[in-house]
Amino acid sequence: MNVSNFVTGAFSLMDSLIRNGASYIFGYPGGAILPIYDELFRWEEKKLIKHILCRHEQGAVHAADGYARSSGKVGVCFATSGPGATNLVTGIATAQMDSIPIVVVTGQVARPFIGTDAFQEVDIFGITLPIVKHSYVVRDPRDMSQIVAEAFYIAQVGRPGPVLIDIPKDVGLEKFTYSFFPQQSLNLPGVKFFKSIKDKHFSKMLELIEQSNQPLLYVGGGAITSNATDSIIQLATKFQIPITTTLMGKGIISDDHVLSLGMLGMHGTAYANFAVSECDLLIALGARFDDRVTGKLDEFACNAQVIHIDVDSAEVGKNRIPHVALVGDLSDILARFFDYLNSIEGFKTNNLQTLSWRQRILSWKRQYPLLVPQNVEFLSAQEILHDLSLVEPTAYYTTDVGQHQMWAAQFLNVLPRHWMSSSGLGTMGYGLPAAIGVQIAHLNQKVICITGDASFQMNLQELGTISHYNLPVKILIINNKWQGMVRQWQQAFYGERYSHSNMEKGSPNWVKLAQSFGILGLEIESRKELQKTLSLFCSYDGPVLLNCKVKAEENCYPMVAPGKSNSQMIGLIKQNNFSINDRNVDVSPNLKS
Repeated sequence: MNVSNFVTGAFSLMDSLIRNGASYIFGYPGGAILPIYDELFRWEEKKLIKHILCRHEQGAVHAADGYARSSGKVGVCFATSGPGATNLVTGIATAQMDSIPIVVVTGQVARPFIGTDAFQEVDIFGITLPIVKHSYVVRDPRDMSQIVAEAFYIAQVGRPGPVLIDIPKDVGLEKFTYSFFPQQSLNLPGVKFFKSIKDKHFSKMLELIEQSNQPLLYVGGGAITSNATDSIIQLATKFQIPITTTLMGKGIISDDHVLSLGMLGMHGTAYANFAVSECDLLIALGARFDDRVTGKLDEFACNAQVIHIDVDSAEVGKNRIPHVALVGDLSDILARFFDYLNSIEGFKTNNLQTLSWRQRILSWKRQYPLLVPQNVEFLSAQEILHDLSLVEPTAYYTTDVGQHQMWAAQFLNVLPRHWMSSSGLGTMGYGLPAAIGVQIAHLNQKVICITGDASFQMNLQELGTISHYNLPVKILIINNKWQGMVRQWQQAFYGERYSHSNMEKGSPNWVKLAQSFGILGLEIESRKELQKTLSLFCSYDGPVLLNCKVKAEENCYPMVAPGKSNSQMIGLIKQNNFSINDRNVDVSPNLKS
């Protein structure tokens, strides 16, 4: 925008956001941030940026999160002071737990009123201090451009995370002589850079791999952040090492790949959990040994040596001491490891070394598969999600939290960055606004939100945002009339005392709710209607909500109970037509992967 260099703090904010790569802002206006919204009006008129008006600040921050996860870019959201800022807290914590790069801009009361308990004054800087990667209060508009440059850089570099910028109202209005501050001019001595990795580290890593007969790749969200999919599959196929992922790592490898074991942990596949319990080498790539993954920590891969590669040195050795630790960007480290292998004259891998191990895992796969209920009258979440994955294999998926989230993780086969789910914080109400952010990032792509009837009611007001912008988001409600996972835990561990987990009373008519927002509403309660309804749901040109009335008492299995090891799973169903001792298993395709 060609104007005089004598501008306001709000102008410098907008100019700096755009020059640092912001194309969209998700937000909700209010008194203290009005100077910024007034400036935003001018930039939108010139089509330099677009603001998405969400119906709640929590919706705005989740939308920015979904935008960031699916695109790899920094998500940006705006909110005003006081309740506007505090409504962001859950979304900021969600992004922090899952290492998502977002920049959160909040309005604040004018500088003379700070500390006076002025109207809508809240110390959002102090409130969010434990749940941000970094934060600022802009005291001087001359610092604005540099702060924005730092915020975008810090949000993305190393382990990503949320950065907060709190801007007093009068800072947005104050005029000064402006000059843009580019990221190239940054000097941040407090930002740690990685120590150089020497060949001796790769030598030890290779030695452990070559000594291992039962290795396993354990891949987390850091691999998605690093865009390391190709490198990880190359590593797995080169040494014929099976891969299991965390909830955050879903999408790194197709579930159909011969080396894929799906997700491990509390609701992971039986074969992934057996494999991690019996492996002799665990290679952790961008994973943090979360309690939902490890179960009883001292029994997690207890017979294995550990190689841990992560961008965050604080995670290395936090829960498990590794035998080899490499800190840095995962893609870069794996590229250097392959260079190291290529430098070894005459180096060859022994693909037969893990043959027996892969045969054993294949026998577990056949003996303890993920099962879709067959020959039943009721509609099951497993069947819906299994069939949906076949119909829409390239769609972007968001989820809420609970049983439907775990079933989606088990049965949806997704591509990298096509899976958005609140994993670390477990935030109900995440799925719908996240889908808005994903759809904005990928306007011409299919975006499907998998939610539950309880989770959906947390942020259903964002149907207004979908309607406002006519976003073709597809919303699939797994409706069992309960807080499903809470009910399952109450059944298993609390003597079937179902204290306040039933959601039937007070639930809306979902079809009419959708229609009230101008959104197509569909409903299904019979298996006979499934294929026809799914076809309409997926092919419809605009936004659509599908209410799936599933069996209320269905539980999500397998399940590792709290305090138990991963090999001690509840709800395993054994397929008796296959013997675990059968060694006549054809795994020759593995050698050609």
